[in-house]
Amino acid sequence: MGKRDYYEVLEVDKKASADEIKKAYRKKAIQYHPDKNPGDKEAEEKFKEAAEAYEVLSNPEKRARYDQFGFAGVGGAAGNGGPYGGFSGGMSMDDIFSMFGDIFGGRGGFSGFSGSFHGSSNIRQYRGSDLRVKVKLTLKEISTGVEKKFKLKKYVPCSHCHGTGAEGSGGTETCPTCKGTGSIIHNQQTILGTMQTRTTCPTCGGEGHIIKNKCKECSGEGIVYGEEVVTVRIPAGVAEGMQLTMNGKGNAGKRNGVAGDLLIYIEEEADKELIRDENDLIYNLLLSIPTATLGGAVEIPTLDGKVKVKIEPGTQPGKVLRLRGKGLPQVNGYGSGDLLVNVSVYIPEALTKDEKKTLEALAQSENFKPNTSVKEKIFRKFKSFFD
Repeated sequence: MGKRDYYEVLEVDKKASADEIKKAYRKKAIQYHPDKNPGDKEAEEKFKEAAEAYEVLSNPEKRARYDQFGFAGVGGAAGNGGPYGGFSGGMSMDDIFSMFGDIFGGRGGFSGFSGSFHGSSNIRQYRGSDLRVKVKLTLKEISTGVEKKFKLKKYVPCSHCHGTGAEGSGGTETCPTCKGTGSIIHNQQTILGTMQTRTTCPTCGGEGHIIKNKCKECSGEGIVYGEEVVTVRIPAGVAEGMQLTMNGKGNAGKRNGVAGDLLIYIEEEADKELIRDENDLIYNLLLSIPTATLGGAVEIPTLDGKVKVKIEPGTQPGKVLRLRGKGLPQVNGYGSGDLLVNVSVYIPEALTKDEKKTLEALAQSENFKPNTSVKEKIFRKFKSFFD
C-alpha cells in the first residue's frame, strides 16, 4: 500500500497556514499517541504517518518541493523506503519525540498521561545537525542513475569513549534525582482529581546519567570533528532542484544521540546538444536544402549514442520527429520521455554565380513555388503557437 497524501493525513487544505498544520498535527498526535493507545500497532503507524507528514509540511522548503514534485521531491517515490525513503521508514518513536517534543509539551508525554512508549524511559537524546551537499549531474548520469562518493568533514562518534563522553567504564553514574529515567513526575491535586505532569530532570538535563570523568579526547561531548566517505546512490530521472535524503549520515549526535541527515541537492549540467523539457529531450536539427527536398538519412545524438533517422523527401521546416522512449526515465521508474527532433532548414548566406543561376532557374518551376495548402499549413502552425 502506497503512502497517503500528506495533506490528507493531517486533514488540512493545501493552502493551510503553518499554525493550522501545527494544530492539525498536534490533534493527530494526541489521538494516536502510544501512551493513549498501548499495544495498538495501527495507532502506532498512524502516529508515525502524522509525524512524517508534519516533518515535510512544517518545513517551507520541503513543502514547496512536495507541492511541485510529490513524494519524489522529498526523498522518495510513494511507498518507497530504503536510504531515501520517507521519515517513518527510517525514524523511531524516540526520534519523533526528540524532533517534535515541543509539539507534545515535553518529550513524548501529555498532561494526564503517564508512562512511555513500550515501557521505555524518557531519557533525552541529542540529535546531530543535518549536512548539505550539492551534486552536479550530466543528462547521461540522470538517464541511468549514478553512484557518487563524498568525503564529508563532519562530527563523528569519539572512538576513545565510544561516543559516551565518559572516561573509562566507570565514567558515568545513574542520575540520583530521576533514577535514570530522564524526567520527574509531579502530582497535583485539582477539583478533577490528581493530575500528573512530566518534566525534564533538572539535574541531568534529561539524559538519565551524570558524567563523573569526562573523556579526554572529546571533553565529554561524545563526538569529535573528523571525516567520513559516504556513497550515495542517485536514482535515474532526478531533476534540477530535487533533494535526496540519507537518514543518519549527517553530524553525529552528542553522547550517542541520533545522527542528523545528509541532504543531497541535485544540480543539472547543461548538455551541448540536447535540451531537457521535463522527461522529454529536444534536439534542433538543421537540414540542408537538398536533404530537406530530396530526403536522406541523418545522424541524431541521443543519450545512448548517435542513431540514424530517415528524412522524408519534402520535409518542411518546423516538422517535429518523435523518437519514443529516447528521453529520460520517470523518477519513480514508470516509463520514459521521448526525444523530439525540431527540423529547421539552413539557408546559405552567400552563393557562387553557378549556385545563384541554378536557384534562379528553380525559382521559375511550379514545384518550388509555395502552394495554397503549404501556406495554410504554415499559417495554422504559427497560429497554434501564439494561441
